[in-house]
Amino acid sequence: MAVDEIVSSAHALEPQIIAWRRDFHAHPELGFQEFRTAKVVAQALSEMGLEVVTGIAKTGVMAIIGEGSPVVAIRGDMDALPILEANQVEYASQTPGKMHACGHDSHTAMLLGVARILTSMPNRPAGQIRLLFQPCEETVDEEHKSGAQRMVEEGAMVGVDRVIALHVASDVPAGKIVANGGPLTAAVDDFNARIIGRGCHGAHPNDGIDPIFLAAQVLNALQGVRSRRLNPIHPAVLTVGTIHGGTARNVIPDDVTISGTLRSYDPGIREQLRVEVERALGVARALGGDFEVEFILGCPSVINDNHVAATIQSAVRDIAGADALLAQEPSMGGEDYSYMTNSAPGAMFMLGAKLDEISRPHHNPLFDIDESVFKTGAAVLAETACRLLTQLA
Repeated sequence: MAVDEIVSSAHALEPQIIAWRRDFHAHPELGFQEFRTAKVVAQALSEMGLEVVTGIAKTGVMAIIGEGSPVVAIRGDMDALPILEANQVEYASQTPGKMHACGHDSHTAMLLGVARILTSMPNRPAGQIRLLFQPCEETVDEEHKSGAQRMVEEGAMVGVDRVIALHVASDVPAGKIVANGGPLTAAVDDFNARIIGRGCHGAHPNDGIDPIFLAAQVLNALQGVRSRRLNPIHPAVLTVGTIHGGTARNVIPDDVTISGTLRSYDPGIREQLRVEVERALGVARALGGDFEVEFILGCPSVINDNHVAATIQSAVRDIAGADALLAQEPSMGGEDYSYMTNSAPGAMFMLGAKLDEISRPHHNPLFDIDESVFKTGAAVLAETACRLLTQLA
């Protein structure tokens, strides 16, 4: 099927993709609870004549188009967020306190559109296209594992040669596409620390070891990590987000707790950040106190493969024109798609979907997107998958 035929097929499917998206949007489900969503997805895929695997990564769905090798995987995430929707639209969430506030409803709908396009192709390139409908991108389970991590562990990426995905962007002009090679999102690690002193009466601070004073010195040391301890050409973020200590104005407490997040692209910087946090906390020991720290390791950085990104760019030029491509700096946000790109070369592109002049940021009660871009997203995914199969043959 030529590019114009894929585009034509995507345009014809536009009403169905929008209908799927609105259905998912009206019935949001949180991570690893996507039971209804998975059922709708599995039924739609079955009606296309595909063999469907359900229950992978708890509530994920997988289907395969074609057979043999090479293998190209396409990922779409399905989970919503614990947010009360503020939009007054006909497809607004029917579940109070839950909302598709990041666009995963559209990712799922577009991937179903891709499935319809590819299953109807008379001359699809030889090989296999694996559709991965992933649960729980936004959070982790009791074992601190996300949906992509579990899909990889349960074999969804076995034999995959390339993997692609998209993510809508509510702050990027509708129809513009960002498909850069290199870093896309950051590795995400968190820390919880306890700065230990010795409590006493506030009128007699010399009788104790003031953990609030210790914490103040630790915070200064932490703020110096980025500017004085890390290589300045490597991006990184160290943010302290909480600090708690004390119960009364005239009582010096026994301890103070702080927590924060660490963001980086380079694996070496990621490791060094943890070392430097411990080093900064060591100031408390130098001043007579002590500390405890726990690191919670999150997803790695998404590093777009340059060749896969170039293939996406080529597809975009032929589908939407060279003017559709937009350069954009990488984000310090996180994305568990990185577990898949760590398993096979891959890339994610950002699909501009700004709806109007109202600010509708991701993870916000007013989040919404321009549905007219769905046909372009589906067409680019389908065309890129076909080009990758041809290149790998």
